[in-house]
Amino acid sequence: MPELPEVETTRRKIAPLVTGRTIVDIRHLSPKKYPDTGLAHGRTVLEPQRRGKYLILPLAQGPDAAPDRELIVHLGMTGGFRLEEGPHTRLTLQLDSGELHFNDPRRFGRVRVVQAGDYAALPTLAAMGPEPLEDSFELEAFAQAAAKAGAVKPWLLSQRPVAGVGNIYADEALWRARIHPAQRHLSAEQAARLHAAVREVMREAVELGGSSLGNGVSNYRQHDGDWGGFQLQHAAYGRGGQPCPRCGTTIEKTVLGQRGTHFCPQCQVLE
Repeated sequence: MPELPEVETTRRKIAPLVTGRTIVDIRHLSPKKYPDTGLAHGRTVLEPQRRGKYLILPLAQGPDAAPDRELIVHLGMTGGFRLEEGPHTRLTLQLDSGELHFNDPRRFGRVRVVQAGDYAALPTLAAMGPEPLEDSFELEAFAQAAAKAGAVKPWLLSQRPVAGVGNIYADEALWRARIHPAQRHLSAEQAARLHAAVREVMREAVELGGSSLGNGVSNYRQHDGDWGGFQLQHAAYGRGGQPCPRCGTTIEKTVLGQRGTHFCPQCQVLE
């Protein structure tokens, strides 16, 4: 958390604030967490992009120039942008039009500037799989990899089979596909169900602005105060001890790959 839907919503929300603006300064007190940010000074921000859970701001030496740097943001567990500085502000992006503050209560977020396209320092980004809502997320390749995979939920969370799926949306997609999170070596039919479920869950979550959990102070919300709405659609994630919306069986919670995992033992039988 935040995962693809939350990062995509962030991208859409901040695009009007930063596109075409010049970075005057980036202020912070953590050079190890936010390395090489000085390389962004004086550059123009082009249209923000997203890759999986990463927000990418292309930087150029002018609005009509090709990007030669990229400002990469990983929101971690609690990162997000705010218009006003607060007690959890970790980094401030000073633009020629004003300031945008990176808020991160639990300090897991990361911001760095790299040469455009050079992700050697970001191995997860460099090796990331296809985007779930793009044509590159092909069923045949997904099914071939799934047939050889270990436990399916940790496999999804690795970002290699598909980009941007985290704990929330893995639980939700597996519930919709009726696949146990610890299932290994998916059949072609199981892979097809999961492929469709990942697309469906991600599409719906993006449309609803992602999932906002907790009190909104240390959890995801946007710079304008908006919360996501997909948490109201959760069928499995965070519903341990509650009835399955499909069959009424109590949703169980376990730990798989060191991650809290929710599933229905009736709908998602381990084969």
